[in-house]
Amino acid sequence: MKPFDAVVIGSGAGGGASAYALTRQGYRVLVLEAGPVFTPEQDYQVGTSRWQQGFPHKAGSQGQYSYVLNQRLSENWSHIRSWNHITGRLNPGDERIAFAYHHVRGVGGSSLHFTGEAHRLNPKSMRMFSQFGVAADWPVSYEALEPYYVQAENIVGVAGPATNDHRPRSAPYPYAAHAMGYTTQLLQKGFARVRMKLEPNSLAVLPQARPQRMNCNYCNSCLKGCPRKDKGSIDVTYLQSANQTGLCEIRSGCVVTKILTDYTSGTVSGLEYIANGKKHKVKTPLLVIAAGAIETPRLLLLSATADSPNGLCNESGQVGRNFMETLLWTSNALYHQPVQSYRGLPVDSICWDFNAPDAIPGVVGGCRFSPSVAESDLLGPVAYATRVVKGWGRQHKQEMRRRFGQVISLSGICESLPHAKSFVALDPVTKDRHGLPIASIHSYVDDMAAKRIAFMAKKCREILKAAGATEIFEEFSSYDIFSSSHVFGTCRMGNDPQQSVVDANCRSHRWRNLYILDASVFPSSGGGESPGLTIQALALRAMDHIEMSQARAA
Repeated sequence: MKPFDAVVIGSGAGGGASAYALTRQGYRVLVLEAGPVFTPEQDYQVGTSRWQQGFPHKAGSQGQYSYVLNQRLSENWSHIRSWNHITGRLNPGDERIAFAYHHVRGVGGSSLHFTGEAHRLNPKSMRMFSQFGVAADWPVSYEALEPYYVQAENIVGVAGPATNDHRPRSAPYPYAAHAMGYTTQLLQKGFARVRMKLEPNSLAVLPQARPQRMNCNYCNSCLKGCPRKDKGSIDVTYLQSANQTGLCEIRSGCVVTKILTDYTSGTVSGLEYIANGKKHKVKTPLLVIAAGAIETPRLLLLSATADSPNGLCNESGQVGRNFMETLLWTSNALYHQPVQSYRGLPVDSICWDFNAPDAIPGVVGGCRFSPSVAESDLLGPVAYATRVVKGWGRQHKQEMRRRFGQVISLSGICESLPHAKSFVALDPVTKDRHGLPIASIHSYVDDMAAKRIAFMAKKCREILKAAGATEIFEEFSSYDIFSSSHVFGTCRMGNDPQQSVVDANCRSHRWRNLYILDASVFPSSGGGESPGLTIQALALRAMDHIEMSQARAA
């Protein structure tokens, strides 16, 4: 069999976009994915009686992690603790606890259960160190990324507003923004009353059909998996296009265990992986690691050798450091009449008013606000029966009938900045089924982060009240519970090899045929932007760099 020209580890945003770009250049590409294949028409349950059960995890679709938080909670921040009106505090203890790292291992990665948000990073968030003395500056400018944002938006099919005051555009979105649902229109009035702007969100969700992809039917179930393929997940966009070239082979259920190097040539020579209980080895003329900000540093640390005793690519000591997480606040409330809040798109609108790093008074780091009924898993009667409506028996049934469809929800996501106590390491005790140390997630919320969360809490409560909400019944906070879907920063990009892991083109400072292309390379998290589109743009740009480098060499 003809050898592969490139191997890609991971099939999410970075891996899928890399495979797509490489096949366009004529490369024969092998994509290794640890998780299984999901078949949208068969695996997703939103059209069945099991639709309330959430995303259908399969064998191997979840990683194994440990959590080290070691943070006592302060009474000074008791007003931003998580709670529910039926069960009380969701974390009754006096130390921060872990709920989950929300992700999917599978062909398409976590895009399989994302809501379709397709955001460009605020340019101000790319200069956090030079402007505000925190995190690190991006070694690549917004202007350099902009044409790749355009390319990514066209590939996945983004619908968005005609104008954006903070993110300059060279071309319009492929589609006009989706109309905001009725519940969102109620929230929009609340935003207006507190002098804030709620506008249509930019979403990789098709308002019009494309070949092999239907248009959205507004079932509000993006997080549960999209059987219509209207959502621009990586499997039905980049990977499908790469596969159609005949140059891309995707192998699922393949757990990469070690990267092999040739120390004298300064290149990666191959890798080892396990599939169906058997060990395999493959040569890697070009290697792209896109396993995510948890698994990528884990793999690099597992690949330590006598020549790289602290782990591969870790000459700077930055592998696993600078971990940034999703910092979230959610307020869930009842409206005084049914508004059928189970319909529409999960995040059809967004407020960027406080997104810039200097937008929140007295705080470094911005935030965004958006509706969150679906993300709070408050779509179906099971959630209402356990979290919204108290009691039991006939009275409970009557109240359920009266209250169903009355929930409105609002969330804020804010900047997460690097902290010495937040990092990813190898667990010293727990091992996976292959006998290898699992990743240990260390997380710490400092006072600056707590202030951002407190600001979001105050605004969410104000907006819901202004929108006509009658009762807040539940609130969730990252202050007392770790619950993260977007994670960043553990293999930071930068110009200085002593302070970063990869360069401006996402290539290893040490190994000249190794690229890292996932959110681990982010020097800063942004003020609440979903990272998927930026990961795709970085990958498309990095693969262009390979093509240009080869042209110069020729």
